[in-house]
Amino acid sequence: MAPPPKKPEDYTLRVTAGPTYDLSTHVEVPINSPRLTHIESSSSSSSTAEAGGMDIDLTVRIQNYHRGLPRNSPSTSPYFDREPHRYNRDQYSIGIRFTPRGPRQPSERNDGGKADEEEKEVGIPAADLQFGNDFDHPIRNYLPPGVNTAMHILKWWIDPGLEGDAYADEPYLYGPALSSFNAVRVGRGEVDEEKGGLWVEEGASSDSDVDDGDSAQATDEKKVVVERKKEHRKPKKSSKKWREELLQGSGGVGNDPQKRQKWALKDDAKKKWVWEYGRTYAVDFYNPYIDFGKCELKLPGFGVNVLRYWDGETGLRYVLRNRLTKKPYLVILFTLYPNDMINEDGTLKPEALKVTARASGGEKGMVAEEGKAMEGGDKFDADKAVEEAKEKLEGVALGEGPKGGAGGTGGAADGDDDVD
Repeated sequence: MAPPPKKPEDYTLRVTAGPTYDLSTHVEVPINSPRLTHIESSSSSSSTAEAGGMDIDLTVRIQNYHRGLPRNSPSTSPYFDREPHRYNRDQYSIGIRFTPRGPRQPSERNDGGKADEEEKEVGIPAADLQFGNDFDHPIRNYLPPGVNTAMHILKWWIDPGLEGDAYADEPYLYGPALSSFNAVRVGRGEVDEEKGGLWVEEGASSDSDVDDGDSAQATDEKKVVVERKKEHRKPKKSSKKWREELLQGSGGVGNDPQKRQKWALKDDAKKKWVWEYGRTYAVDFYNPYIDFGKCELKLPGFGVNVLRYWDGETGLRYVLRNRLTKKPYLVILFTLYPNDMINEDGTLKPEALKVTARASGGEKGMVAEEGKAMEGGDKFDADKAVEEAKEKLEGVALGEGPKGGAGGTGGAADGDDDVD
């Protein structure tokens, strides 16, 4: 007899984040809170580090957050009531403010840091800073029908810069951060409680040292900012001037996020844009494609009830990493727990540790039995799905997704599921 179907109301979502895949470095992220969570790469705090790190402030916003930790989290954020998110019907947002740190600080050099003046590469090249998803173990036996078609739709309509392999032993889906993020601001961005916390407008601050309004946590945060700036090499140019000069000859990108994302896919853009050490950036990643409240994935022409194919343990992991070293700067883990594994106060029971280990990529030896998840699976018509996607996206330019970031009409969230 088949087990009863999994239902969203039987599970609790928890989001943690840290500078590595090791969960001992993670902290629980408050959802829909205007306050930012600070993450500091372990390498950046080491005076002997050969690899650079980052100072990171993170916010995660999720629409209809009724069953999640911490307990009593707001079910939504004012962020979703503002444009373009209301129009897009965006379901979640990952906002990040980060300052890359070089392999060595000027104080560590015999020349007192003067060699920085002559260095041509003063940061992370655009091609080498990636954002996306990965897993430490195979998930091929739990994938629903039509995954390859979904990948084609992702690359065709949402982000042509994505590269991935869902059937690999260590599945991944990555794209250059410069083309993956919906909004990129050179500068610290704005922190405004009425806007849901970190608010990122495409463009640049007028001055690299000016905060764009950290009203929600100004006092505490500015103290931290002062301490960090003592450790960072101060940028020579203001944020606005730096961006304007870099985008010269870009064909009129300006402060248009869609144009910047398309420009970022070009080889010359990947060479010109360097995430400069010591300079602060604010970015936002959002879309209407994952409904955490209903545990659904929806793309034009493709939809799936995630719980139907979920192995009960694997979590969703977003990673900001270096392409060359494969080392992460930031790891964000979304984990579902059965309700009976959570104490009343929101702490995890001992039996939840196994789920946590698996969700983060631990216990690699636990491999699904071949074909287990596909028994009684749905038939999937790839040609029909592609035709559906084309109909829904008629008039939308290649590579356009949610309005305000990857573009598009914002209608992606309205499609019917092809796989229940």
